Amino acid sequence: MALRPVNDPSSLGFDTGRLQRIDRWMERYVRERKFPGSSVLIARNGNIAHLAATGRRSIERDLSFELDTIVRIYSMTKPVTSVAVMMLAEQGLIHLDAPISAFLPEFSDCTALIENATSVSQHEPAPPPTIHQLLTHTAGMSYDFNESLLASVYAETGLDFSPGSGGLANRVKAVAEMPLAFQPGSKWEYSVSIDVLGRLVEVISGKTLDEFFRSEIFEPLAMSETAFGVDAADLDRFASCYTRQDGNPLHLHDDARASEFLSSKVSTLSGGGGLVSTLSDYFRFAEMLRLGGALDGSRLLSPHTVAFMRRNHLPGDIASMGPRSFAEVPTQGVGFGLGGSVVIDPARMRVPGSPGDFSWGGMASTYFWTDPVEQLTVVFFTQLVPSSTYPNRSELKALVYGGLTG
Repeated sequence: MALRPVNDPSSLGFDTGRLQRIDRWMERYVRERKFPGSSVLIARNGNIAHLAATGRRSIERDLSFELDTIVRIYSMTKPVTSVAVMMLAEQGLIHLDAPISAFLPEFSDCTALIENATSVSQHEPAPPPTIHQLLTHTAGMSYDFNESLLASVYAETGLDFSPGSGGLANRVKAVAEMPLAFQPGSKWEYSVSIDVLGRLVEVISGKTLDEFFRSEIFEPLAMSETAFGVDAADLDRFASCYTRQDGNPLHLHDDARASEFLSSKVSTLSGGGGLVSTLSDYFRFAEMLRLGGALDGSRLLSPHTVAFMRRNHLPGDIASMGPRSFAEVPTQGVGFGLGGSVVIDPARMRVPGSPGDFSWGGMASTYFWTDPVEQLTVVFFTQLVPSSTYPNRSELKALVYGGLTG
């Protein structure tokens, strides 16, 4: 898809001079060696107001970060999997209060750690999490980078869903063998639950997750460059990923593991973080959400279902549901819907925006949001791990709303 910004951003309510602040901000991040490079797309009512790319997709090879650069979107895969789950729900094949054990029997005999447990052996019986709890990260699962007892066990046992980790079904069975961090529904903890739902999609549909995504989501939306890996012919456009280390703010993060992302070598289809994509592709996915489930004549979901997904499904904000957990967004004034966060109160979030902003990001500092009040869609790509290294998401939101004057 060719990306074409309008000739006059003021026709969309933007101040052209103020939008140029975003370019200077992106260039400063590159100049100060915070990001290797980045790209951004800002649209209103489906029309692109601003488009920019700067820096390098590969410092070592001296290759520019372009608008068609392919990046790891990591957890921006989660909204895609959540859409897949809701497509199955619309067909009457599942309902959200169903226990996951009804489809994945390995979860039939769940246990949860007791309150203040100091050992993984201190657990009690627990009901299997529901599909809704998996969608909202209240199922009791975790990630190896969280600050919890269960997270440390994940890390010790190497429980992850990296591309070469040996298969989705086997990884999900490994999760089922672990206790839950808490009784399902009682707390919020960012987790591998969306990976479990990726396996659910496979079992219900009879298709592998990549096949389902391709036939039911990517082809209808003309997302031809989003997949669980990079073809060898496109490897030159695949951005390197970096991390900040002492003495080197842009240390090559994945030099030993980059080959895992070759399509021919991907063994685990991670619905929680496995996709790669381009700016134009993810813009189409985000626009589908903004428009209520359809784009260019292809309908994936009903507007009522998308509105339901964009509501806060927690009893309060994320922060009110501890324990302390990593999240891709601020947790105060922010709830969680199905597939992403939902702004409840921008003032409590301390970032400009609108109530109802729907967003999520990825581990390599990528980010998107759609604003139902201003009809904005914004996608930002870079490749720096972890996403908490710099406050770039809050800064970008301030810059975008600072440029919106009409």
